[in-house]
Formats: sequence, structure tokens, C-alpha cells
Amino acid sequence: MKSVDAADYTIAVIGAGAMGQGIAQVAVQGGVKTLLFDAKPGGAAAGRDQIVKRIERLVEKDRISAEDARAASERLVVADDISALSGCDAVIEAVFENIDVKTDVFKQVEAVVSDDCIIASNTSSIPIASIAKACKKRDRVAGLHFFNPVPLMKLVEVIRASDTSDETVAALTALGKRMTRVPVTVADMPGFLVNMGGRAFSSEAFRILHEGVATPAQIDAVMRDCRHFRMGPFELGDLTGIDVNFPASRIIYDGYMQDPRIKTAPPHEAMFNSGRWGRKTSAGWYDYKDGKVDNPPLPDHETDAAPASKVSIAEPSEALADFCKSVGLEVLDEDDGDAPIVAAPVGDDATHTALMTDADYRRLVCIDLSCDTSKRVCIMTAPGVDEAARDAVAAAITASGRKVTAIKDSPGFIAQRMCAMIANLGCYMAEVNLATPSDIDLAMKLGLNYPHGPLELVEDLGTENTLEILERLQEITGEDRYRPTMWLRRRALLDLPIHTPA
Repeated sequence: MKSVDAADYTIAVIGAGAMGQGIAQVAVQGGVKTLLFDAKPGGAAAGRDQIVKRIERLVEKDRISAEDARAASERLVVADDISALSGCDAVIEAVFENIDVKTDVFKQVEAVVSDDCIIASNTSSIPIASIAKACKKRDRVAGLHFFNPVPLMKLVEVIRASDTSDETVAALTALGKRMTRVPVTVADMPGFLVNMGGRAFSSEAFRILHEGVATPAQIDAVMRDCRHFRMGPFELGDLTGIDVNFPASRIIYDGYMQDPRIKTAPPHEAMFNSGRWGRKTSAGWYDYKDGKVDNPPLPDHETDAAPASKVSIAEPSEALADFCKSVGLEVLDEDDGDAPIVAAPVGDDATHTALMTDADYRRLVCIDLSCDTSKRVCIMTAPGVDEAARDAVAAAITASGRKVTAIKDSPGFIAQRMCAMIANLGCYMAEVNLATPSDIDLAMKLGLNYPHGPLELVEDLGTENTLEILERLQEITGEDRYRPTMWLRRRALLDLPIHTPA
């Protein structure tokens, strides 16, 4: 194989749609001569025109120089026939997501390129091995999965199939870097890395909704304000499109032999069946008008109750005592039988917290202190709670300048259970060698804009706390969905860093 650093290294992109255009753009901006081919007559020429316009707009925005733009545009060549790809060093397929279409393209490419030419697929869901089995020389076949919009998304997944050679992986990694992307090497498993890793963020949110614990607006607000995700799971679902993310969830779930840890929930399918697919249909988890949420639901708990002045604490907690003082609540030495009782459980719900501490569940208000409470505080109460006690605590927190989200009883509140599930899935990906622990974190941050990678979330929550949350979720719900991975359990028991290799 020719060195990717060679000045005359040449690639081809097959498919001049949005993804193909994006791949070709970053290639030519990275200094790589690129042929653009599309089976539709005139498709490649039209695609080239769009790419050149986008490059010229970068000049207008002072992102690149006019000289660099001209040089990049000159590297982009329209190929009118697939035979024109014969001299390419690598070919990247970016056609319709259909295995029959893709395997046909690969057969055509193999018939015209040299034995040293790498052939890669930009597929987001089809196993690379399924495509490669139609090829004569499988060692040079791999995945090169970019993310949309390609010029803005730095990540690229280099997918290693069972027959992919080390030389091919190394060359595609070097090519990704030359195209100014950040490559990570990923095993050929359903959903690859990012699409698999993103299941927990959405599926656990849908489960919380299904249980009646909280509304989409409440869940989104907590994950934004308390956990610093750029978008909540329902906002993100509407953006990507429920017509896209529901089928993807099913494909990955079936691909992993229906592992309950990545199972979606009935509201997700119901939304898909209803045709409310998100922003593209002006209706999804939210309603939209002119591209913005129409009459956005309020995630905040509003009350006219007088703020509580004093509380008792269900069990000793310095962090909880400090929080109470920060919102102006006097902490009583013992329960006076009248004031609200507060607790800060890890993994437990309000019901079990009351039982374990002998606290009066009617006056018990649980507060999630596992995350940032500077802007928003999530509180939780058991069935049968005295709403006056809940509202008095909420009013005291609101008076301190914070917003309050009040939810129904749930082991792990919202943030604890969602973050523990994201972390556990990251640990599972490390456990099955989908990618290295550091690459898993890097990919999830670059590919989905997570504030922490999944294994970094374990560090943030605390390894023992993460294990405790999952164990309590599994025990309280009775669901195998929450079983901790052996990767997490072993490192927690041995007090090892979560990134410690196997």
C-alpha cells in the first residue's frame, strides 16, 4: 500500500449525497486529491458544485484563505464512470444504507482498482464483514464511519472486520488524520461505537418516562442543568429524527442478542408509529413552530407555599447538611415530628430510603446531590407524601435562586440512573473490546458532545457509587437491565481506576 503521506495519494468517494459531499470536502481540505463519483447522471458534478460553494463560504467567513480554497477545489475531480477510479489508493463508499446496494458497489470497485487499493464503507449500521464477504480480497476492506455534518464532526470510526489487516487499519487511521479528523479504531459490532454507546442516554430516559417518573421536559432540564449535556435525550431524539433513532435502536438491540441493557421503551415505538418524528414533522416529543419548540412545557416545580425554615436529616450526611445551610434551612438535631425530613440517597428511591432510615415517608423529601445543584435541584418523594412538606422544601430551594424539578419516586432519581447506565454501557464496550477505554471516552465526547466519556462518568460519580446505583436499581426493579458489568464490578471491588485494562 502506498504511504498515505504521499503527495500524490488519491482517493475516491462514491455517492455525492450529503455524507459523500462532506467526506470529499474534508479530504480535499486535508490536501488529498479526491475523485467524486455518483451513479446518478450529473450527481457527481452537482455534488462538486455544492462542495465548492461551501469551501468558498469558508473564505467569506475568514475560516480559510482564498488560496487554500482554490487549491482544495482543484483537488476535487468529477468521475463520470467507475472505471476512472482505477488509479485510486483508497475508495470510500457513501451510498444508500442497503447491503445489496453496497455489496454491488464493492464488487464494481474491486473489478477496477489495484490489489493495494483500500475499500472502505461509511455505513453506520451494516456489519463490515457482511459487505466484505462479497469481496475477493477481504483484508483491504474496512469501515470508515464519518458523522454528519462531516466538516463539523471531527470523529471518524475506523471499523476493523474479522479479515481486515493491520496495514489497512493503520492506513485508514493515517488517512483520517490527514483529512483533519480524529480516528478511533472500533470492532465490527452492531452500531459500532458511538451509535451503540448512545443507546443508554435515550433508552433510560424513555424508561423513566414510561414509568411516569418525569416528563420529557423535566428529564431534559435535569440532564442539561445538572449534568451539563448540551441537549437532553428528548431534544436530541427530535433533532436526529424518531424515524431514524427508533429503527436504529431495534437493530442494535437485536444485534446484541436482545441485551436488556440497551432495550428501548414503549413510548419510543408509540412515537414512531404515530408519525411524530421530531423537528422534520414539526412534532415529536415536543411540538415545533418555525424550527423552535412551540409552547415549551415547564420543567420547574412552582409553588406558593412558604419556604421551610428547618428540616431534619434522615441519616447523617455532611454534604446534605451543607446543602441545607446553603439554601437557608436550619438542620435540627433530631426529628421534631413536624418539620420536613430530607435525605440524599445514592441509588435508592424515597420509599426504600424511608424504610431503611425509619423516616416518616409522608414528610420525606429526597434531594439528588450527585450532580451540579447550582442551577437546578431534583427532588423526589414517595407515594402518599404530604405535598405541604415537599412544597416547603422546594420553596426554600427556589428562594436560594435555584430551580426545582420535582419527580415521582425512582431509584437513582433521573441523573444518577441515566449516568450509571451510560457508564455501565461504556464499561461493557470496554469489556467486549469494542474499543480501548480511552477511545470509548474520546469517541462519545466527539461523536455525541457528551461532557464526560462513559468511563469518565464512573470517575465523576465514583466507582463504588456507580456500582451501588446499579445494584440498587437491579434489586428494587428486579430487572436484569441494570446488572453491573464485570468490568465495573471488578475495578470497584479491587479499588482500581476504571480505565485499568483487562
